[in-house]
Amino acid sequence: MTTAYPDTRLLINNEWCDASDGKTIDVVNPATGKTIGKVAHATKKDMDRALDAAQAGFNTWRAMPAIERAGIMRKAAGLLRERADAIASLLTQEQGKPLAEAKGEVLAGAGIIEWFADEGLRVYGRIVPARVANVQQLVIKEPVGPIAAFTPWNFPINQVVRKLGAALGTGCSFLVKAPEETPASPAALLQCFVDAGIPKGVLGLLYGSPAEISEYLIPHPIIRKVTFTGSTAIGKQLAALAGAHMKRVTMELGGHAPVIVAEDADVELAIKATAAAKFRNAGQVCISPTRFLVHSSIKNEFVEAFVKRAESLKLGDGLADGTTLGPLANARRLTAMAKVVEDAAAKGAKVATGGARVGSEGNFFAPTILADVPMNASVFNDEPFGPIAAIRTFDKLEDAITEANRLPFGLAAYAYTRSYKSVQMLSNQIEAGMVWINQPATPTAEFPFGGVKDSGYGSEGGPEAMEAYLNAKAVSITAA
Repeated sequence: MTTAYPDTRLLINNEWCDASDGKTIDVVNPATGKTIGKVAHATKKDMDRALDAAQAGFNTWRAMPAIERAGIMRKAAGLLRERADAIASLLTQEQGKPLAEAKGEVLAGAGIIEWFADEGLRVYGRIVPARVANVQQLVIKEPVGPIAAFTPWNFPINQVVRKLGAALGTGCSFLVKAPEETPASPAALLQCFVDAGIPKGVLGLLYGSPAEISEYLIPHPIIRKVTFTGSTAIGKQLAALAGAHMKRVTMELGGHAPVIVAEDADVELAIKATAAAKFRNAGQVCISPTRFLVHSSIKNEFVEAFVKRAESLKLGDGLADGTTLGPLANARRLTAMAKVVEDAAAKGAKVATGGARVGSEGNFFAPTILADVPMNASVFNDEPFGPIAAIRTFDKLEDAITEANRLPFGLAAYAYTRSYKSVQMLSNQIEAGMVWINQPATPTAEFPFGGVKDSGYGSEGGPEAMEAYLNAKAVSITAA
């Protein structure tokens, strides 16, 4: 059953409201190219109201016992589970991914909220033995303050909850600028918290001009921390702006994940795991495997199996039965994919399958595999962010690792080998925040999630994620 797509409004002080000047932005279904709704475009006046609410909400939320905060978070997660089918339908209509993927994202979001709710109960300080007998020394963990979050369109639920969970779990209020392309599903997520009884102002939701909102929120004295998921170029700009105002930041930026398939790899396993990851969400995933480095002795076997897997996918509207590959999220991605393929082919790569737009309506692009890709092709240097896999060979594992580390990106990496010695080498020498060996990506809530180098810094998973939302206060007391 398809959920009717609503117009989306701003959430300020637990109330849904239109922009103060009534301005809206069209929302387009990427499978049809048709407008399906509108989203409110926040003004400066709206942002001021949201900021004031966030400060008041922080004062209330930080004073609430952690176990009470956890109870509200868990109730919201339960509501999210109950509404998973309806929210998934909204997500697919606005973003394009197959309905099964959308529902999986919603349910995973509920699990993330629950984990952070429980982790918030374990935000401990410590007692430090003093050097003087009548002195007591304490380290107290305190929430940093109201948070400004900026999230992308590829995972409208997941990318919000990773930030929201850690913020709420530590006692911070949370003001998010969610994506205008995919506004309804984040709004439905926050409605679960409102219905769960979260105090006014603890959560806020804005839409509008990304540049205007970031340039206003980040320097504002009410905001004490910034968290962003998006491109490296924009992330650097926002990090610089935050740094100029001494704001703490977490940055989860672009990647270009290498996949090393060693001579002794289980090729069937490598294909099964990486093909699913490559074409999930039409390749619009920051940890998507993109640069395939395959040992020359198994290259033909690997390419043949990969092509067979790609050609078995059913491309179509994410709401249609049997669809396993949906459209790209917006029309500009079609142009970007075409340029990637054209550049690679012009430089000598072989288009083993796909390589072109499918149909004239919607943003459909065929799952594409490029073989014998030269190093100077754009696809081996710039993240394609689409359903394109690029393959080149190697003879020595050391050379593959060197290539994996060549780019400034360091978000995720994958490898397949049966050799324990190779596993150790790959684990120790690959420069990435997350390395998965002989398995698909498993970014669970309790596991660190983040990159190194130009892929950002900080974590959005595990206990490590909580630390960025906490201040450590040293308190030393002398007995009177």
